[in-house]
Amino acid sequence: MHYLLTYQYTDDYLVRRNLFRNEHLRHAWAAQARGELLLGGAAGDPPSSAVLVFSCGSADTVEQFVQADPYVVHGLVRSHTVQPWATVVGKEASTPVHPQ
Repeated sequence: MHYLLTYQYTDDYLVRRNLFRNEHLRHAWAAQARGELLLGGAAGDPPSSAVLVFSCGSADTVEQFVQADPYVVHGLVRSHTVQPWATVVGKEASTPVHPQ
């Protein structure tokens, strides 16, 4: 199953990001190495949010990632959402649907 994690950053995110960026990236790359995190990155110019794509068995895995993320722990994330994502097109789609 795929899940979308979205972060809404605080207004001072860019000012404070460098203090925690390496720790955050280590955390994200570890999730990628476990096969849970497929893609992730900031959105906007300047960035005001982030989108991360997970492939895992449960939203609990994503929530565990969030609670341990240094950006969340240190208050750079104002809010987050976790949504199941019904992927239907593409070679990595979890439930492929083809036209009849």
